[in-house]
Amino acid sequence: MTATPLMVIPFTLYNLAILGLVGGGGISSLQNDVIVLSMLSGAVWSMTLGDLFIVVALVVLFFDILKATRNGNLIDHMLSMLVFIAFLLEFLLVQDAATQVFFILVTIALIDVIGGLAVSIRSADRDVSIGL
Repeated sequence: MTATPLMVIPFTLYNLAILGLVGGGGISSLQNDVIVLSMLSGAVWSMTLGDLFIVVALVVLFFDILKATRNGNLIDHMLSMLVFIAFLLEFLLVQDAATQVFFILVTIALIDVIGGLAVSIRSADRDVSIGL
């Protein structure tokens, strides 16, 4: 299904983590280290589960913006708006969603909606050709 907004992926991953199906469960699972690397400088770099969700959302944002360059994707934009509304409602109404990680995911979903519409409008302007 090509009209599926990809921002559903980080939304689902976050909710699975809060329910305990990914990580340890609850908000504290967002602080679990996923990757820990020793750098050449001697510093130790680590990525938490919450950080990983943000990285996944940024990658998904890239592909959603690429999808916006296609013509005739009004349904895709409407579904992306619904995903953003779901993010926003969960952020406002669910206690476990009141975290910095989820707020950043909400912001990325908003950028997905606005960026997708802007790219579509811009590419639609270029498709109009006037025969002179």
